[in-house]
Amino acid sequence: MQELAERLGSGLLSFPVTTFDAQGEFDAARYREHLDWLSGYEVAGLFAAGGTGEFFSLTHDEVRQTIKLAIEGANGRVPILGPAGGSTRNAQQLARLAEESGAEGILLFPPYLTETAQEGLVDHVRAVAASTSLPIIVYGRANAVLQPQTLARIVETCPNVIGYKDGVGDLELLSRIIATVGDRLLYIGGLPTAETLAVPYLELGVTTYSSAMFNFVPEFALDFYRSVRAGDRDDVNRRLREFVLPYIEIRDRGAGYAVSIVKAGLDAVGRYGGPVRPPLVNLRDEERADLAKLVATIEAAKLAGAVG
Repeated sequence: MQELAERLGSGLLSFPVTTFDAQGEFDAARYREHLDWLSGYEVAGLFAAGGTGEFFSLTHDEVRQTIKLAIEGANGRVPILGPAGGSTRNAQQLARLAEESGAEGILLFPPYLTETAQEGLVDHVRAVAASTSLPIIVYGRANAVLQPQTLARIVETCPNVIGYKDGVGDLELLSRIIATVGDRLLYIGGLPTAETLAVPYLELGVTTYSSAMFNFVPEFALDFYRSVRAGDRDDVNRRLREFVLPYIEIRDRGAGYAVSIVKAGLDAVGRYGGPVRPPLVNLRDEERADLAKLVATIEAAKLAGAVG
């Protein structure tokens, strides 16, 4: 358990997109190719069928396929974690499925739709944790934002809960969680574009975050992460100004674009992103063009650096 937590906390994390063909069917060959490409970079862990991987739109069989193909594509180079979520019973089934499929850990998504009390979240996490021997990272967002004492109760009785992923960006709450629970957990920055809070996260002791843009500009994402860890604020701010913030401006033009823009980014760099499944929608043509122009600035800067 601790070994995986240390590995994940030592570098950048990401959630590969799940590739679909033009009819919206799972494209296994392109998915495996994508995982092979991403695993060639110095990334600390990849989460198959995560939020960026459209977990919410996948069948159980497709989740099984993504985990197995991700493991094949990674070929031992990168730890692969699988998803669990939805109702408690559904999450238990998915946790067992992830374990049977060979995943090294699980990201536990929030329960589906319903409002929840903290007591109910304790019971939910405990039930899922008891259904598997795999390490679990709890994803705090939407209706599952855990309070400090809630997490403290969970870790007391769930030794395989190893981490907490913050998906809301409430630094005051996260600070109280860390002060209460301490280094018993691995803490992960988990906003849709976590780069924006990477520096304050690090100051709280959060050494890693999940980068969606690693899917299509992995070298940029890794360089950004290295600048954060090195305390090079000038470079971090430059990269925020020149790419990350314009990227967010395009992302914020449509609801659900946090996934769509990543797939469009893959298309922009000459790889395959493909369409999203409903209820998500794809970027419009003009937005894809704006993104392609933005991505081209990174390629131009990389070329200039190589020539210089």
